[in-house]
Amino acid sequence: MDMALYQPGLGYYSAGLHKLGEAGDFVTSPELGSLFAGCLARQVIQVAERLGTYDVVEIGAGTGRLANDILRALPENLLPERYVILDRSADLRQVQKERFANLPAALGNRIEWRNEPPASPWRGVLLANEVLDALAVERFEITPLGVDQLCVDESSHGFNWALRPAPTELAGRVEALSLDVAAGYRSEINLHTAPWLESLTSAMEQGLALFIDYGYPRREYYLPQRRDGTLMCHYRHRAHDDVFFWPGLQDITAWVDFTALAEAGEACGLELGGYCNQAMFLLGCGLEQVLATQVANSNDAGLSLNAQARQLTLPGMMGERFQVMGLGRRLDFPPSGFSLQDLSYRL
Repeated sequence: MDMALYQPGLGYYSAGLHKLGEAGDFVTSPELGSLFAGCLARQVIQVAERLGTYDVVEIGAGTGRLANDILRALPENLLPERYVILDRSADLRQVQKERFANLPAALGNRIEWRNEPPASPWRGVLLANEVLDALAVERFEITPLGVDQLCVDESSHGFNWALRPAPTELAGRVEALSLDVAAGYRSEINLHTAPWLESLTSAMEQGLALFIDYGYPRREYYLPQRRDGTLMCHYRHRAHDDVFFWPGLQDITAWVDFTALAEAGEACGLELGGYCNQAMFLLGCGLEQVLATQVANSNDAGLSLNAQARQLTLPGMMGERFQVMGLGRRLDFPPSGFSLQDLSYRL
């Protein structure tokens, strides 16, 4: 999965393909317009007012639309010292640089690209929108004898699934889930959430890390009726479950176990700042005020902006499918995005 997504020159995110937007394979919240970024900017402002000097670190910045719109939405006196982008895709970095060419120098000069998270101490906001779902996972199957690992095999007909007894770490982690499911049940697990999170936040002295993705709390993730897990592919706005269809040319994702993310945060010394669906988070950040301001300056009486708001918040669209988790360090205030709803008890 990691090779299919990130292998230099061949992986999905490393090759020169149109990935995001109408001409790509899927649409993310920032690509719909500026409402999403406007709401996140208000959450950034709350943190900035408490911290003073601060940085923003964005993981996997896509086309750069979110960074562009957040920087434009922030007041001049509350701009970050740096807007750091961590992106494994050289192709997407180029797309981002082309977008930022139109930013005023006062904003564009704050952007920097890094291959690794900041090593020196920093304070501020970490943003990860639709990043966790693209981290490589392990597939497993529950058998009468224990746990098997799903591996990739090759034959004259191409790639296919093969089974073997799970390695010790994978078997132990799956057994620790205490799943009440029948033999033949298949799903996936990310074994590297905690070290990945530690690498991102170890130098964050104070601040808020926001993770926005589609997913479930653990008890819903591993429901008995979800017998084949959540692994999905996206190609030209169509979703399917054949990961061997066009490796390198299609997106491969797995839904996020937000309970595992909360546990990883605790292991990294972070406090759970809140957990809710995307609709309630955006409303908590002031979606209504952001929408009213942008409608007043629109050319179509707000028709496109209201369509954006519906797609971001309606249950049948992105409103409930996407979840938001905040993990903080040395925060002495509740993040405003979780002021209307906090579902942490479901974790």
